[in-house]
Amino acid sequence: MELTMHDGTVRDLCFMEDLSNKSSLLISGGAGDCKIYITDCATGTPFQALSGHSGHILSLYTWGGAMFVSGSQDKTVRFWDLRTRGCVNIVTAPPPSGMGSGKGAPVAAVAVDPSGRLLVSGHDDSTCMLYDIRGNRVIQCFKPHSQDVRSVRFSPSAYYLLTVSYDHKIVLTDLQGDLTQPLPSIVVAEHQDKVIQGRWHPSEFSFLSTSADKTATLWALPPV
Repeated sequence: MELTMHDGTVRDLCFMEDLSNKSSLLISGGAGDCKIYITDCATGTPFQALSGHSGHILSLYTWGGAMFVSGSQDKTVRFWDLRTRGCVNIVTAPPPSGMGSGKGAPVAAVAVDPSGRLLVSGHDDSTCMLYDIRGNRVIQCFKPHSQDVRSVRFSPSAYYLLTVSYDHKIVLTDLQGDLTQPLPSIVVAEHQDKVIQGRWHPSEFSFLSTSADKTATLWALPPV
């Protein structure tokens, strides 16, 4: 099956379950018309194109249920609800404290913790944003890297945040304290070139990273 509805580079995709129709859906987005397409996996038929972003869509993430989130070159994070077939919230990250004014930077990566309470976004200006979904507020923006953040992921317990960057580094941030205060971060691994993606192991305290240095590496962390 080949899908050809996009008119530009497809940057990201994710699968969702449409519980109302008991069907599997493919959510995809990228460059070109900057639309997010919803496709029925059984038929391969795109049945809706969601408009709203004004820049390339760089990241998509779903955490179960009817919601998913997108990050874009237009510097916004958008929340979408399959039940309404539209955008239900738009978030623009402020600059980190003490780093001047502005409207943030392109959103290269997004993720939501398993509880559906916290969103994290990674940006091209080396910053990350923590956002309280239920409270509809930015908790804080912080800078764990020195170059573009390309991937962000909560650990399965949501105790830790894994971020990777073009600065070659993989950083672990502790989320177990007061999230409004400075967050303790440590470099736990490093590649010889830009790091592209990072993913937690589903049950062990380890993670996988991919890099422009042509390697995919499984890293084991010490027990905590």
